[in-house]
Amino acid sequence: MMKPSSNYWAIVPAAGVGRRFSADIPKQFHQLHGELVAQHTLSRLLSITKIKRIVAPCDPSSGYWSRVKATSSSRVQLILGGETRARSVLNGLVAIQQDANPDDWVLVHDMARPCVTCMDINKLIGNLEEHPVGGFLAAPINETLKLVTSDNKVTKTVDRNRYRIAQTPQMFRAGMLQEAIQSMLENQLEPTDEASAIEYIGKQAMVINGRQDNIKITRREDLMIAEAILQDQEKQGCV
Repeated sequence: MMKPSSNYWAIVPAAGVGRRFSADIPKQFHQLHGELVAQHTLSRLLSITKIKRIVAPCDPSSGYWSRVKATSSSRVQLILGGETRARSVLNGLVAIQQDANPDDWVLVHDMARPCVTCMDINKLIGNLEEHPVGGFLAAPINETLKLVTSDNKVTKTVDRNRYRIAQTPQMFRAGMLQEAIQSMLENQLEPTDEASAIEYIGKQAMVINGRQDNIKITRREDLMIAEAILQDQEKQGCV
């Protein structure tokens, strides 16, 4: 008997306040290339027809969500976020628990990464659909890397070929990811991303090479960079 194919779900945490962004309005609600940042991010995920539902842990009472057209889709669900990213992701996993199987795939993506291309998302899915654990998009490092002490003294130059910049989406089996995050939180540890939680329970994630332009908007100047990226992606037809 053939094994039933796995379903795909997405969780897009958006409950953070973005302290490094230094603005009264959360960064996902800032204007970018004619739309709000959140609109760009959600619309790209919505274009992936394999994704059954996109859960956004956030502050659902915020009036800004009414300006994000993608939230009118029946495939987008706003739920209450947690105090940290990990707790928001866990809320999202609980929200899909009744409908998702433990072996289903969950793609966790940053709301502040509006430049991810559908090609990269499909590349991630295509490369990992038969994998027992999962993995994430990552970009190579082009700059020289230095290992420094706490007082900014260089101790050595490290081999950049052995390092990657972790991006999102990060895609893992639903049951395994929930177990991993819960395990870390129960031990008073806060995972920095989903892959670090997977590592914590002794599993190995795969790295899928992604585009360099899948940037995360962290500071105000990143909006200008993202604007240029979106314009260039439109010209290339690679959204």
